[in-house]
Amino acid sequence: MTTIDHADNLPTDSTIDIASTESVSAEQAETNVGVARATGVVALGNIASRVLGLAREIVLTNLFGASGAVDALNVAIIIPKAIYDLLIGGHINSALVPVLSEVSTRDGQKALWQLVSVLLSLVTVILAALVLLIEVFAPQIVRLIGSGFDADTFALATDLLRLTAPALVFLSLFAVLSGTLYALRSFTWPAFAGAVFNGSIVIATLLLVPGERVTTVLNGPHVEWTLVRPANAITAAALGWLIGALAQFVLQWPGLRESRLRFSIQWNHPAVRRITHLYAPVMFSLILDTLVIRTFSFNLASQTGEGSIGYMAWATTLIQFPQGLVATAISIAILPTLSRQATRIATEGSKPFKDTLGLGLRLAITLILPAAIGLFVLATPIVALIFEHGAFTAVDTSITSLVLRLYLIGLPFAAIDLLLVYAFYARQDTLTPALIGALSLTVYMITALVLLPRYGLFSLMIADSMKHITHALVSAYLLSRRIDGLGHQRLLLTTSKAGAAALVMGVVGVVLTPALVTVVSTQHLIGEMLLVGAMGGISTIVFLLMATVLRLEELYWIAGLVKRRLLG
Repeated sequence: MTTIDHADNLPTDSTIDIASTESVSAEQAETNVGVARATGVVALGNIASRVLGLAREIVLTNLFGASGAVDALNVAIIIPKAIYDLLIGGHINSALVPVLSEVSTRDGQKALWQLVSVLLSLVTVILAALVLLIEVFAPQIVRLIGSGFDADTFALATDLLRLTAPALVFLSLFAVLSGTLYALRSFTWPAFAGAVFNGSIVIATLLLVPGERVTTVLNGPHVEWTLVRPANAITAAALGWLIGALAQFVLQWPGLRESRLRFSIQWNHPAVRRITHLYAPVMFSLILDTLVIRTFSFNLASQTGEGSIGYMAWATTLIQFPQGLVATAISIAILPTLSRQATRIATEGSKPFKDTLGLGLRLAITLILPAAIGLFVLATPIVALIFEHGAFTAVDTSITSLVLRLYLIGLPFAAIDLLLVYAFYARQDTLTPALIGALSLTVYMITALVLLPRYGLFSLMIADSMKHITHALVSAYLLSRRIDGLGHQRLLLTTSKAGAAALVMGVVGVVLTPALVTVVSTQHLIGEMLLVGAMGGISTIVFLLMATVLRLEELYWIAGLVKRRLLG
């Protein structure tokens, strides 16, 4: 089990100290090591989850294609997932982790397990009642979403919804358990939950789907190990979704071996009220984003030509990869430590809090700038490699690449902003980020409407980047005022060095990519893979060389930790 407060004898020194310009206590040095290590664990979990998520989509696409059965499955999945995202979701950590960290630090482990027992009990009772309602009113719920379904698809969607609805309980219980582990600064089990979820869907689908369907996918002899032949093959995928939700919930229990949990209903528990109070602004933001902004964006995109929403979705899929590996991983890793340090500001001052936040920001800047510029330069070959097959044409690749590049303008700001938002959460302030979010969404809508007549679909990407820039700048200004500045964190120095190294890398990529295209044929998948792989490798080497020349300290520090970890 990986924890941030026990670094398994990792050294706290490095070739170049991460905070060489100011004194760092031994405790803070150990904290820095723990944050970096936890970030690596979460990033590995994200990679595994995304790879298996891609495998899941490949399996489902090859087995079922585009059909009414797939539409029925999507409805059966969307309904419990939408309820989960709104009520619990990953954002519950914004309220859960700071409060659990405070209780653990202030009142001890016994009080923590009492609170977790109450949370698990309340979630079980409330969500079980909600699932019961879904089971009873499944036909009416499906009719609201799939009013255009024919009779067979409608009946299938109703049956599948009744099968997937119980997953809502397991997903919600998982959210509480993972938040508890994060508060305890234990990251391994939650980090790989997504991989277990997607892997369970793949395995269950291949095991349970009728054998002749699997034969088609595997292009081989009849698969004798098929266990079940459901009346409709898509039922296997729905059951796989339920099994995946259960599996990621069960996965968390090894990390809670020392817990003392019992059934306890206390509606008026003060910590429960505090969590509810903190989560209310976050839920408001989720509602605003889901019901207003997505509807607004899709409406405008639909006015700019056929395929516009698809271009947005494909580009968003690609941009989420570096954001998940860098910003999300660092933010999740840093939140429990920031939450504990925030509770001690009155007695220990704000320096530990600022040092930890500064470390997270410098790591994010160091990693996100080359990722953004590299993806910007290689946008076209990457889009072609992943999507340009079948009905996806070269024109689609060109448009998707431009959409992606415009989104990438805001990526560094989005990465930095996520850390700043988590810093507010650590201080148990969820209202300020929600208000800033409302402001930035207003900027987004105004920018999109103003630019739409001239730039069409691309106005939405420009507006999205403006939204992230606005949110990041306002968040940085307000947070800096509340913690008496972020001076002595060397953010500008790190940005200038990482930016310079990334720009040189980008220039090399711009020059070499066309030349390499003349050597490597991109008419086939192997050629596309060679082009992307070669340019990705060259770009990485150039960035590392420039970072070495410029003495980018964060990379030295990370390299020192990795080297010492590998050598024991």
